[in-house]
Amino acid sequence: MTTLFISDLHLSPARSDITECFVRFMRDEAPHADALYVLGDLFEFWIGDDDQTPFANQIRSEFKRLTESGVAVYFVQGNRDFLLGKRFCKQTGITLLADVTTIDLYGRKAVILHGDTLCTDDVSYQKFRRTVHQPWLQWLFKRIPWMIKKRIVAKVQSGVRDDKSHKSLEIMDVNQEEVEKVMAQYQVTLMIHGHTHRPNVHHFENAQGQMTRIVLGDWYQQGSVLRVTAERCELQTRPFTA
Repeated sequence: MTTLFISDLHLSPARSDITECFVRFMRDEAPHADALYVLGDLFEFWIGDDDQTPFANQIRSEFKRLTESGVAVYFVQGNRDFLLGKRFCKQTGITLLADVTTIDLYGRKAVILHGDTLCTDDVSYQKFRRTVHQPWLQWLFKRIPWMIKKRIVAKVQSGVRDDKSHKSLEIMDVNQEEVEKVMAQYQVTLMIHGHTHRPNVHHFENAQGQMTRIVLGDWYQQGSVLRVTAERCELQTRPFTA
């Protein structure tokens, strides 16, 4: 029995090498798992469920193929695909989870999330996040013609890239106090997240006992997968070449 976790693939038509690795993973590996969890930023940016480009439909078909084979797929929105919604889920058979969700991993309770909300030292990003997650703004954006939305997103992305270029890596990493706060709130000793692109398994101890925080890797240079069984958790990589 195996559960798989991935995040931060940043899929886009411009990176066929990432897409090819993802397709191999979805067809050769994921069908043998009990469940697949996608913890955000599957796409470089998801403009909306009305995206009917060949690339978007290709990704939809891979998820539909997997869910129809009987594998449960769960999705947590990231900062790049927070507009992925019910329509995409209905078309693919995946289940959309809350931003912070607890799951049972072979008898161990874990909290899963994308990870951006843990980066509380990045004050400007947290302000931006609160703005774009306002329901009224998302309602309005979803009703704008797709091509206009595409131009708006391109402008926003340019501003975000410029903002990140002026920030230190420490500011964009998680805040340890926030990590422990969330783990205490959900009463867990295991946390799994992505977002920071710093794959690692962190062990630390506090008043609650021994804690573990697993950070998923991005897919910029290679695929990154967390394989969890009843016996172990292992971060693994997947080459882009077949």
